[in-house]
Order: sequence, then C-alpha cells, then structure tokens
Amino acid sequence: MIINVGTRIKVTRVCIIILIVVSTLSVKMQAQVAGSNTYDFLNLTNSARIAAMGGDFLPIYDGDITLAITNPSIIDSTMHNHLALSIVDYYSDINYGFASYSRFYEKYGSFVASVQFVDYGKFLYANDAGNIQGNFTASEMALQLGWGRMLSPVLSVGSNLKFIYSAFESYLSYGIAMDVAATYHNEDTGLASSLIIKNIGRQVKAYRSGNNERLPFEIQFGVSKTLTHLPFRYSVLVNHLSNWDLTYPEFYDANDFLLVNEQINGRKGLSKFGDQLMRHVVIGGELLLSENFILRIGYNYRRRQELAVDVKSSTIGFSWGFEFKISKFRLSYARSTYHLAGSPNYITITTRLSDFIQ
Repeated sequence: MIINVGTRIKVTRVCIIILIVVSTLSVKMQAQVAGSNTYDFLNLTNSARIAAMGGDFLPIYDGDITLAITNPSIIDSTMHNHLALSIVDYYSDINYGFASYSRFYEKYGSFVASVQFVDYGKFLYANDAGNIQGNFTASEMALQLGWGRMLSPVLSVGSNLKFIYSAFESYLSYGIAMDVAATYHNEDTGLASSLIIKNIGRQVKAYRSGNNERLPFEIQFGVSKTLTHLPFRYSVLVNHLSNWDLTYPEFYDANDFLLVNEQINGRKGLSKFGDQLMRHVVIGGELLLSENFILRIGYNYRRRQELAVDVKSSTIGFSWGFEFKISKFRLSYARSTYHLAGSPNYITITTRLSDFIQ
C-alpha cells in the first residue's frame, strides 16, 4: 500500500498532536473511581453490542453507527443515512439510552448526531418526620455531535462534542465536553486499534455556585482482531490509562466499622499487581456465524471484583448477546450481569433510511 508524502505529513502531525495532548492531560488530570465525578452518565454502556462485549467501547471499524457514541474515529461514509435507537431497562424504574443519525459530506467528512439520556424516575419528598410532601424527578441528557475523517487508507480520526444538561430536583447543571480519537485499521489483516481521550471539558454551570466538579476524564486504548481461519473477532480494551490504582480506598461507617477495603484486600506483591492491572482490562468476542446472525460474549474483571458477593460470585462481570437482521433492520440484544439482584437488558435497533426509498 502506497501513501504519498502529503498524507504521511498529515499522519505524523496528528500522531504528534495526540501524543502531546495525552502527555499533558495525563499530568494535569487524573481519572477517578466512580462516584467522584459529575456527569458519570456519559460513561454508561448504551449500545447492546458494546454491552455484550464487556461494556466499555470497541475499536472495530465496520460501519456500525452504534459504536460512534464512544469512539468517534470509526465514523465514516458507510454510515451515511443510518439511524440507531437504543434503550436499556436498568434497575428499579431507571431507563436510559440514545438515538443517533449519520450523514456524510464529501468535503467535510462524516457526522453523527446523537441524543444520550437517562431518566432516574420519580422520588418522594419527605420531611424529617418522614411525612410525604410530594415527589420530584431526576434526569440527565447530552446532545452530541460526532465527526470522523480518513487521513489515509489505514488511519482515521474523529471527535465528539457534547452539550450536557443535568437536573436533580431543583438543582441544575450545564456542561460541555469533547472526545478525541484515532483508529488504525487494516482490512487485509483484520486488525484495528483505537486511542481515545474522553470527556475533556468542564461544568459551565455547577449545581451550586462556586462548587464546580470534575468530569469523568479518561484515556483508553483498544485492539480488535478478526481471525484468519475462524469466523471470530476478539477485542482487548485497556481503560483509565491516566490512573493506575482503581481500587476504592478504605471506608468506615459512623462506628469506625470497616466497610470497604479494596486497596489492601489481602493481596501483596505480584498478586496485587495482577489485580490492579486486570481492573483496566475488558475482553470481548464475536462469533460471526453469518452476515445475518452474530453471537457475542464479554468479561469485565473490574466489575466482578467490585460487585460480586463473596459467598456467591455467580456470573457477575460476564455479559453476552446476539445480533440478527430482519428485512431492513438489525436488532441487537445484550444482557450484562452486574449483581445478583439482576441484570440489565439492552436493545438496539439500526437501519439505513436509504433502503426505504425506492
């Protein structure tokens, strides 16, 4: 494959810019464990395909619009006029999901517009005596515009711009964030890899004046590979690259009783190193039985360590799903085991609107 000098210069410049940004942000910002940021809903697993393969993101370059919400560098012209709808039946009466639509413009590149939302349901107002005085709601939403462009036959870049709205009872907050990403993909070898820098931004309006909170900043890297002699594709993802230790600190209740002690957890030396390393890793696979039917499975070690019950781990951390085509629609379903209390159901439907025009 021949790449001209102009393209090489562009590729080199992009790589240098990415390295500078990653180095700067890694020093100035640190990813935090869950619960220490605002707008954490931005990292919820929306796509059924992503949920089935571990619940993070996917470095797969195959024209799937449902992957663009987490990896904008895979946005390309093959997504033109595609529409995706996704809904997640979460715990209690919480529901969330997204809707995406894509257009391609030869001069400017490919774009994906998305609406990401989460509805936490209704809550009861109660005074100190426990008397019910009404109810209130809580919800969050992000309007997202993604852009992607090919720099060479094997390298593409992209970015997501997010406008964020969050409302908890009478407390309102607005924010803005951006993702930047680059993907290498080689159709001949079936290899693809992505580097993603997520949620660079800040609160424009805090819930309380003068009390600005950090966004869930994160640096991710992933690799996927389609096997040569088997209809199988695997993915290995590494997340939170700017923060090594993802275990929770010691936490005590009001009576000084130790509730959480993940940092020590009885592990030392190589065992502790292996545990901390694996908390960054998510593994997934797809069995490509045909163009119209695909089986998927995934494993998230960190989820299993944080949410499993000691007396019965069950299948916590594992996920599975499938995809099939019906007429002009592709339907994906996934089930991901978070806890013994139950597993969320993910449903995603995609179609190309051009197929309905005769």
